Amino acid sequence: MDVAREIQSPRIRNLKIGVWLSAATVLWNLAEGVTAGCTGVAARSIALVAFGMDSFIETTSGVFVGWRLISELRNGDGEQVANIERRTVRAAGGLLLLLAAYIVIDAGARLFGYRAEPQPSLIGIVVAAAALVAMPALAWLKFRTARELESRALRTDAIETITCAWLSAMTLVGLALNFTLGWQWADPLAALMLVPMIVREGIEALGSREEEPS
Repeated sequence: MDVAREIQSPRIRNLKIGVWLSAATVLWNLAEGVTAGCTGVAARSIALVAFGMDSFIETTSGVFVGWRLISELRNGDGEQVANIERRTVRAAGGLLLLLAAYIVIDAGARLFGYRAEPQPSLIGIVVAAAALVAMPALAWLKFRTARELESRALRTDAIETITCAWLSAMTLVGLALNFTLGWQWADPLAALMLVPMIVREGIEALGSREEEPS
């Protein structure tokens, strides 16, 4: 191993860690999104459906952050990949705002009795509880690796993972109240409580400025 390679090895190691964290994010959120989405539709739970949709949006972010890190590992055109990543982040921002509008309309209709009431979902509770355990740990690893790499992209992805943890907490509360106490209004109310965070994240993504690739 030459001197230059030895100097670069800590960064290369952290880049590889970042790629594995991005892969873990994608795999987890794909499984979470499919399970939460299907379970939410079956139980008519707007909170679970919204949680599942957010998982797919986070999957998109994980894919492009991973691509960005792999590009640096392979000494590829990092600027081109960073530009694609920025466009994808903005597209995800638009999807988040559409998601917020969907929640407001659907949850409002359920609260006023214009839609079928949500049913208790034990599977949904398990999914949300698992996410509440896994997401903070994954976010902490991302923050640590982003700090080592001085990577804004990975740090932003870590913030999205923290947001997912908050979403899972609120979803879990709504599902648990419905399951244990039969409070069917808790599910759409929990979904509405997700809207401010989703809107904020969407606006920030749409307003993102071009930065030098990190």
